[in-house]
Amino acid sequence: MILRVTRLLLLVLALALPVLAQAQTSAPLDYAAWDKLASRAETMVQDDSAAEAAFDDIRNTLTDWRAKFQQAESTNATQISTVKAQIDALGPAPKEGETEDQAIAERRKALNDQLAQLQAPGIRATEAASRADSIIANIDRLLRARQTDKLMRLTPSPLNPINWPAGIKVLSGLGGALASEMRAQLEKPDPYATARDRAPVIVGLLLVALVLVARGRRWIMKLADLIEKRLAWRTQRVTDFLVSIGQITLPIVGVTLLVTALIQTALFGTRWTEFLMAVGAVVSAFFAAIWLAGRVFPRNDRQSAPFTLQPERRREGRLLTVSLAVLAAMQGPFGDWVVKRGEAALDTGATTSEAVDSVGKLLDAGFGVLAFPLQVLAAILLFRFGQLLRRHLRNETSASEESAFRDRLVGLLGNTLIVVSVIAPVLGGIGYVNAANALIWPTIMTLGLIALVLVLHLFLTDLYVFITRRNDEGRESLTPTLIGFLLGLAALPFAALIWGARSSDLLELWTRFRNGMSLGGVTISPGVFLTFAIIFVIGLMVTRLLQGALKASLLPKTKIDKGGQNAIISGVGYMGIFLAAVISISAAGIDLSSLAIVAGALSVGVGFGLQTIVQNFVSGIILLIERPISEGDWIEVGGQMGVVKAISVRSTRIETFDRTEVIVPNADLIAGQVTNWTRGNLTGRLILPVGVAYGTDTRKVEEILLEIAKNQSLVMMNPEPTVIFNGFGADSLDFEVRVILSDVNFIMRVKSEMNHEINQRFTEAGIEIPFAQRDVWLRNPEVLQGALAKPEREPEPEPEPETAPDMADKTPHPVTREDLGTPQPGEGMEGVQQQDGGSDGGDR
Repeated sequence: MILRVTRLLLLVLALALPVLAQAQTSAPLDYAAWDKLASRAETMVQDDSAAEAAFDDIRNTLTDWRAKFQQAESTNATQISTVKAQIDALGPAPKEGETEDQAIAERRKALNDQLAQLQAPGIRATEAASRADSIIANIDRLLRARQTDKLMRLTPSPLNPINWPAGIKVLSGLGGALASEMRAQLEKPDPYATARDRAPVIVGLLLVALVLVARGRRWIMKLADLIEKRLAWRTQRVTDFLVSIGQITLPIVGVTLLVTALIQTALFGTRWTEFLMAVGAVVSAFFAAIWLAGRVFPRNDRQSAPFTLQPERRREGRLLTVSLAVLAAMQGPFGDWVVKRGEAALDTGATTSEAVDSVGKLLDAGFGVLAFPLQVLAAILLFRFGQLLRRHLRNETSASEESAFRDRLVGLLGNTLIVVSVIAPVLGGIGYVNAANALIWPTIMTLGLIALVLVLHLFLTDLYVFITRRNDEGRESLTPTLIGFLLGLAALPFAALIWGARSSDLLELWTRFRNGMSLGGVTISPGVFLTFAIIFVIGLMVTRLLQGALKASLLPKTKIDKGGQNAIISGVGYMGIFLAAVISISAAGIDLSSLAIVAGALSVGVGFGLQTIVQNFVSGIILLIERPISEGDWIEVGGQMGVVKAISVRSTRIETFDRTEVIVPNADLIAGQVTNWTRGNLTGRLILPVGVAYGTDTRKVEEILLEIAKNQSLVMMNPEPTVIFNGFGADSLDFEVRVILSDVNFIMRVKSEMNHEINQRFTEAGIEIPFAQRDVWLRNPEVLQGALAKPEREPEPEPEPETAPDMADKTPHPVTREDLGTPQPGEGMEGVQQQDGGSDGGDR
């Protein structure tokens, strides 16, 4: 894993200098050497017998050749463009059966020959690059097939006791090889001579190494506590992270110095040196895991934690993280050393196929027996880790959508760990040891990568809050989210390496991405996109500067109204964006003519799916050109009345008098009926209805109303205000005061002031302002009053059948006026008629 990451870093550094590589003058290509190399590579692919290292070497060579060919494809590009322009200047070639002037024909032939000669190197380079690309793809396909076969290979089951001696034999072989190498070193004439000569350096390295390993982390923790007490809370988290890096740096430096000191003694041979380096990698992984576990599962609450867990669960999380890291390191660098040296220790020099197969089965059985206990232990830890993540879901109380999405991811990760922890040991126990290793150890390393991304995201978020001097709400802003997204993208190549991708695969993917993708005959590459983006952004900035200059300096000094100024500024903005897009497309070398078919197909979708948007866009352009309304106008449209605040391309924003915003599509303003109260001028008419009681002197009322209207400062005298006697209403004599205001925006204020004046003047003049009245008439009050005043009758005894009188002879008891009594409110409303009363306030 460490070697793969190192290769990826070197690959990134190599790819960061493509411009310098292209700037160098390329030497003439040796196509004869290329043909030999290509033929040898094709033979190797057909035979499929070479080792993986040999394929990697020849693939790297092919990649270098392909890069040279791709660079040579643009040979004579400037001259080719010039000759093509000369051919176009001659006009179209004559059709079959037609002739043209002999001089033009000769010139056309000479230019075509020259063009073919200039294009020949590029065509040959393109052909060679295509051949190299094909061979590289075949090599990649072959290596992936080998990798798949290796994963699916069934080896002897480690659960079978018959295979256990093979594991013991592998360990004994490794121990014997180390012992024999040490004996060989000690049997030299003076094995300690080098150690004595380098004693000061070795002793110094050992002392520094032991101090850093034993006390380094404790020093850093004390330094963090000391600094934290003297810093503000925004600075504490950033400083705590930066200082905590020393907790991993100092111990790893100490381990490196310790291994270096031991190697400097010259007492260890090649096997022992590799063994010490493997052990050093495991110890370094241990210290790195301690630091990472402390950041993901912090010991105290002052650090930001990505998971919501109780202190005892965080302690368990730290223990699980460190244990998984140590196991992964033992399987990684240390396991690679065991495999490499175990094969060498059990190599008996067998030549026959039966002996080779026997040694291979022994190695498979031995490695499976040694790997299976680590797989089982790692599976148990993974299972517990998955349960720990699920416990986070039970403790999480946030109800936001972002937290819910994050919790779903955490739950999915926890379930995945549980599933892997069950499947991997089963595969290993059956005998698919390689498949089990390829499943469980990449899962553990992916967990470490995810933890590292979370820690970096928390640190960068804290740094953003510190730089912007924002409170904790700044953590929920857009910038930290984008930082997390970019960190996730940056982690994808490392995740690919963890799961078995080769650095050459990533290089091939980057090469294809850099060469671009074809869309409608147009090749879109990162260079083209970057050129387009840079020029477009520059054009957009120039447009915004021009708009700012017009808005602040030039337009205010003209006689153009506010709406016209906004229309000019908006038009300059749209035109600038259009020109920036056209210029950037041309500078990027994108030929829009080849996208004509694609554009034609998209236009159908635009015509149907985006019909409303296009309609509103065109309406917005019309509004900006004709300017029937402008910002600040008081308009009424679709039952909504308010002041225009902004006019955009798609819609217009209106602020009503209730201080609410209404978004009106521009198509409604063009196709619908719009009332603009302030467009032409600010004058407007106010009609104020007034009613007085019957019997009032109408001429006096007219005189008072006219005087009140003329005394208002906003009432115009041309035309003069008028008072109209409308007629005789149901409750009053109806008048109207009609005035023209110089500023209709103050119509409500003038109306209120005039009402106050009318009330005051009418009171002083004794003029009554009536209100609606109704008279109630009762029909047949005697009958109603008698029915209300009649007492309840006692129940009469039932007559005997033989003496019952004839019912037809009985007469009703007459009701007199004295029986009616006084009616109570709300009683006896039968037969009520309503009649409009007068307005004089008297009863009828």
